[in-house]
Amino acid sequence: MKDTKARIAAGLERAFAENGFSEPNIDSLREAAGVSLRTLYKYMPSREEMVLSALEHRHRRYMQLVFDDLPSDGTPVLHAVLDCVAHWMSKEASHGCLFHAAVASAPRDERLRALLAKHKSEVAEKASEISGLQNRQGEIALIVEGLMQAWPLYGEAATRSAKKLCDTLVNDAPA
Repeated sequence: MKDTKARIAAGLERAFAENGFSEPNIDSLREAAGVSLRTLYKYMPSREEMVLSALEHRHRRYMQLVFDDLPSDGTPVLHAVLDCVAHWMSKEASHGCLFHAAVASAPRDERLRALLAKHKSEVAEKASEISGLQNRQGEIALIVEGLMQAWPLYGEAATRSAKKLCDTLVNDAPA
């Protein structure tokens, strides 16, 4: 059951990332999930549940890609995180953040807004924790979000700028 739900969520995530939230109809979502309509509705009884499940799946994948297996070769940890974010943007999110797109498609949906807040705060908390900058979550969130928003326009130049800002943050941190 868990494998089926994860497989459905992965397919839905791909469909929403490729087509947005308003375009895919239920039949194309069912096809992307690789299951029958009955099975799709068994695991996700509404379109809203499909969106939430896809985003929760994306959150897990993002956290794993950005924070697992960071190099131990002396690269500053925030630089490594920003490289992972840039890699994610180039491979997974060339149109921008899927969480923001979901909230933009349904701005009054409190569950989506809460999931967006959870995702962004967990990213900032994890990055501040591993960098030793525990009280700087806001600044780190701003740098990561800035990179994500600037990436579609500036690509690697945005990554270089984000790294410079991180260096300033680290150098200004109390010893």
